[in-house]
Amino acid sequence: MLFSLDHVGYRTPDREILTDISFNVDAGEYITISGPSGSGKSTLLRLLATLLTPTSGQITYHDQPQSSYPKTTYRQAVSYCFQQPSLFGDTVQDNLAFPFELRNQPFDAAKAQAALAQVDLPTSMLTKPITELSGGEKQRVALIRNLLFEPDVILLDEVTTGLDAATKTIVHELIEGLNQKGLTVLAVTHDETEINVAHRLLTITAGRLEAAQ
Repeated sequence: MLFSLDHVGYRTPDREILTDISFNVDAGEYITISGPSGSGKSTLLRLLATLLTPTSGQITYHDQPQSSYPKTTYRQAVSYCFQQPSLFGDTVQDNLAFPFELRNQPFDAAKAQAALAQVDLPTSMLTKPITELSGGEKQRVALIRNLLFEPDVILLDEVTTGLDAATKTIVHELIEGLNQKGLTVLAVTHDETEINVAHRLLTITAGRLEAAQ
Protein backbone atom coordinates (compact mmCIF):
# COMPACT_ATOMS: atom_id res chain seq x y z
CA MET A 1 0.00 0.00 0.00
CA LEU A 2 1.45 3.34 -1.04
CA PHE A 3 -0.90 5.69 0.83
CA SER A 4 -3.52 4.96 3.44
CA LEU A 5 -5.83 7.66 4.75
CA ASP A 6 -7.61 6.70 7.95
CA HIS A 7 -10.50 8.98 8.99
CA VAL A 8 -8.55 12.07 7.96
CA GLY A 9 -9.99 15.47 8.72
CA TYR A 10 -8.83 19.03 8.42
CA ARG A 11 -10.33 22.07 10.04
CA THR A 12 -9.40 25.71 10.51
CA PRO A 13 -10.57 27.82 13.45
CA ASP A 14 -13.49 28.90 11.28
CA ARG A 15 -14.73 25.72 9.64
CA GLU A 16 -14.37 22.03 8.92
CA ILE A 17 -12.88 21.60 5.44
CA LEU A 18 -12.45 17.79 5.26
CA THR A 19 -14.28 15.22 7.36
CA ASP A 20 -13.62 11.50 7.86
CA ILE A 21 -11.72 10.83 4.62
CA SER A 22 -10.59 7.20 4.28
CA PHE A 23 -9.15 5.51 1.18
CA ASN A 24 -6.04 3.67 0.02
CA VAL A 25 -3.75 4.24 -2.95
CA ASP A 26 -1.70 1.49 -4.57
CA ALA A 27 1.61 2.18 -6.30
CA GLY A 28 1.15 2.92 -9.99
CA GLU A 29 -2.48 4.03 -9.75
CA TYR A 30 -3.87 7.03 -11.61
CA ILE A 31 -6.60 8.57 -9.46
CA THR A 32 -8.62 11.67 -10.28
CA ILE A 33 -10.36 13.70 -7.59
CA SER A 34 -13.39 15.69 -8.61
CA GLY A 35 -16.17 17.67 -6.97
CA PRO A 36 -17.66 21.15 -6.67
CA SER A 37 -15.46 24.21 -6.16
CA GLY A 38 -14.64 24.67 -2.49
CA SER A 39 -15.33 21.05 -1.56
CA GLY A 40 -11.82 20.41 -0.17
CA LYS A 41 -10.09 18.75 -3.13
CA SER A 42 -7.00 20.97 -3.10
CA THR A 43 -6.81 20.72 0.68
CA LEU A 44 -6.66 16.94 0.34
CA LEU A 45 -3.73 17.19 -2.09
CA ARG A 46 -1.94 19.59 0.24
CA LEU A 47 -2.34 17.11 3.08
CA LEU A 48 -0.83 14.37 0.93
CA ALA A 49 2.01 16.75 0.02
CA THR A 50 2.70 17.65 3.72
CA LEU A 51 1.93 21.29 2.97
CA LEU A 52 -0.82 20.91 5.58
CA THR A 53 -1.11 18.56 8.57
CA PRO A 54 -4.34 16.64 9.31
CA THR A 55 -6.20 17.88 12.38
CA SER A 56 -7.67 14.39 12.83
CA GLY A 57 -6.94 10.89 11.54
CA GLN A 58 -3.69 9.69 10.01
CA ILE A 59 -1.99 9.43 6.64
CA THR A 60 0.55 6.67 6.13
CA TYR A 61 3.04 6.38 3.27
CA HIS A 62 4.62 2.97 2.64
CA ASP A 63 2.95 1.83 5.90
CA GLN A 64 4.76 4.48 7.96
CA PRO A 65 3.17 7.63 9.41
CA GLN A 66 3.61 10.47 6.98
CA SER A 67 4.96 12.60 9.83
CA SER A 68 7.85 10.17 10.41
CA TYR A 69 9.60 11.18 7.16
CA PRO A 70 11.93 14.18 6.88
CA LYS A 71 9.97 16.68 4.80
CA THR A 72 12.73 17.16 2.22
CA THR A 73 13.04 13.41 1.64
CA TYR A 74 9.27 12.97 1.50
CA ARG A 75 8.73 15.82 -0.94
CA GLN A 76 11.35 14.44 -3.32
CA ALA A 77 9.27 11.24 -3.46
CA VAL A 78 5.82 12.89 -3.39
CA SER A 79 5.89 15.93 -5.65
CA TYR A 80 3.15 18.58 -5.73
CA CYS A 81 2.39 20.69 -8.80
CA PHE A 82 0.31 23.83 -8.20
CA GLN A 83 -2.54 25.04 -10.37
CA GLN A 84 -0.83 28.42 -10.72
CA PRO A 85 2.82 27.74 -11.62
CA SER A 86 5.30 29.45 -9.36
CA LEU A 87 8.62 30.14 -11.08
CA PHE A 88 11.58 31.89 -9.46
CA GLY A 89 14.93 33.38 -10.36
CA ASP A 90 15.43 35.03 -13.73
CA THR A 91 15.48 32.28 -16.35
CA VAL A 92 14.07 28.86 -17.16
CA GLN A 93 17.47 27.38 -16.31
CA ASP A 94 17.28 28.87 -12.81
CA ASN A 95 14.14 26.78 -12.27
CA LEU A 96 15.41 23.58 -13.84
CA ALA A 97 18.71 23.81 -11.95
CA PHE A 98 16.88 23.83 -8.61
CA PRO A 99 16.18 20.05 -8.40
CA PHE A 100 19.90 19.41 -9.00
CA GLU A 101 20.86 21.89 -6.27
CA LEU A 102 18.53 20.15 -3.81
CA ARG A 103 20.40 16.92 -4.42
CA ASN A 104 23.86 18.53 -4.40
CA GLN A 105 24.38 17.56 -8.03
CA PRO A 106 25.83 19.65 -10.86
CA PHE A 107 23.31 20.99 -13.34
CA ASP A 108 22.86 18.64 -16.30
CA ALA A 109 21.93 20.85 -19.25
CA ALA A 110 21.33 17.87 -21.56
CA LYS A 111 18.85 16.36 -19.11
CA ALA A 112 17.05 19.69 -18.77
CA GLN A 113 16.92 20.14 -22.55
CA ALA A 114 15.51 16.63 -22.97
CA ALA A 115 12.80 17.48 -20.42
CA LEU A 116 11.94 20.65 -22.33
CA ALA A 117 11.62 18.61 -25.52
CA GLN A 118 9.24 16.21 -23.74
CA VAL A 119 6.73 19.05 -23.38
CA ASP A 120 7.36 20.50 -26.85
CA LEU A 121 9.50 23.44 -25.69
CA PRO A 122 12.71 24.38 -27.56
CA THR A 123 16.03 23.63 -25.90
CA SER A 124 16.98 27.29 -26.43
CA MET A 125 14.35 28.18 -23.84
CA LEU A 126 16.85 27.40 -21.04
CA THR A 127 18.15 30.96 -21.22
CA LYS A 128 14.75 32.61 -21.69
CA PRO A 129 13.65 35.05 -18.95
CA ILE A 130 10.64 33.73 -17.05
CA THR A 131 8.95 37.14 -17.52
CA GLU A 132 8.70 36.37 -21.24
CA LEU A 133 6.93 33.01 -20.87
CA SER A 134 3.26 32.47 -21.67
CA GLY A 135 0.98 30.87 -19.09
CA GLY A 136 1.18 27.52 -20.87
CA GLU A 137 4.97 27.68 -21.06
CA LYS A 138 5.20 28.49 -17.34
CA GLN A 139 2.99 25.52 -16.48
CA ARG A 140 5.09 23.15 -18.58
CA VAL A 141 8.35 24.41 -17.05
CA ALA A 142 6.91 24.04 -13.56
CA LEU A 143 5.74 20.52 -14.36
CA ILE A 144 9.06 19.27 -15.73
CA ARG A 145 10.85 20.89 -12.78
CA ASN A 146 8.86 18.45 -10.63
CA LEU A 147 9.69 15.53 -12.91
CA LEU A 148 13.40 16.02 -13.74
CA PHE A 149 14.14 13.53 -10.97
CA GLU A 150 11.12 11.30 -11.31
CA PRO A 151 9.22 11.06 -8.01
CA ASP A 152 7.21 8.07 -6.83
CA VAL A 153 4.04 10.18 -6.79
CA ILE A 154 2.93 13.32 -8.60
CA LEU A 155 0.08 15.37 -7.13
CA LEU A 156 -1.52 17.56 -9.79
CA ASP A 157 -3.82 20.40 -8.73
CA GLU A 158 -5.85 21.30 -11.84
CA VAL A 159 -2.64 21.86 -13.81
CA THR A 160 -4.38 21.90 -17.20
CA THR A 161 -6.95 24.55 -16.25
CA GLY A 162 -6.67 27.49 -18.63
CA LEU A 163 -4.32 25.76 -21.06
CA ASP A 164 -5.13 25.61 -24.77
CA ALA A 165 -6.11 22.29 -26.31
CA ALA A 166 -2.69 21.59 -27.84
CA THR A 167 -0.84 22.24 -24.57
CA LYS A 168 -3.34 20.11 -22.64
CA THR A 169 -2.66 17.24 -25.01
CA ILE A 170 1.11 17.56 -24.47
CA VAL A 171 0.67 17.51 -20.67
CA HIS A 172 -1.81 14.61 -20.81
CA GLU A 173 0.51 12.49 -22.95
CA LEU A 174 3.48 13.14 -20.66
CA ILE A 175 1.58 12.22 -17.49
CA GLU A 176 -0.10 9.17 -19.02
CA GLY A 177 3.22 7.92 -20.37
CA LEU A 178 4.91 8.27 -16.98
CA ASN A 179 1.99 6.57 -15.27
CA GLN A 180 2.29 3.63 -17.65
CA LYS A 181 5.93 3.35 -16.53
CA GLY A 182 4.89 3.21 -12.87
CA LEU A 183 4.46 6.80 -11.66
CA THR A 184 1.55 7.13 -9.23
CA VAL A 185 -0.72 10.05 -10.15
CA LEU A 186 -3.36 11.81 -8.06
CA ALA A 187 -4.97 14.67 -9.94
CA VAL A 188 -7.59 17.19 -8.89
CA THR A 189 -9.36 17.94 -12.15
CA HIS A 190 -12.53 18.74 -14.03
CA ASP A 191 -10.84 17.73 -17.30
CA GLU A 192 -12.80 14.92 -18.96
CA THR A 193 -9.69 13.49 -20.62
CA GLU A 194 -7.93 13.10 -17.28
CA ILE A 195 -11.04 11.62 -15.66
CA ASN A 196 -11.48 9.13 -18.51
CA VAL A 197 -7.89 7.81 -18.43
CA ALA A 198 -7.77 7.46 -14.65
CA HIS A 199 -8.05 4.07 -12.96
CA ARG A 200 -10.33 5.49 -10.27
CA LEU A 201 -12.43 8.59 -9.65
CA LEU A 202 -12.92 9.99 -6.15
CA THR A 203 -15.64 12.58 -5.63
CA ILE A 204 -15.56 14.98 -2.71
CA THR A 205 -18.59 17.08 -1.82
CA ALA A 206 -18.70 19.49 1.10
CA GLY A 207 -15.55 17.96 2.56
CA ARG A 208 -16.70 14.37 2.45
CA LEU A 209 -15.77 11.50 0.18
CA GLU A 210 -19.00 10.78 -1.67
CA ALA A 211 -18.11 8.14 -4.21
CA ALA A 212 -15.28 5.99 -5.44
CA GLN A 213 -15.32 4.28 -8.85
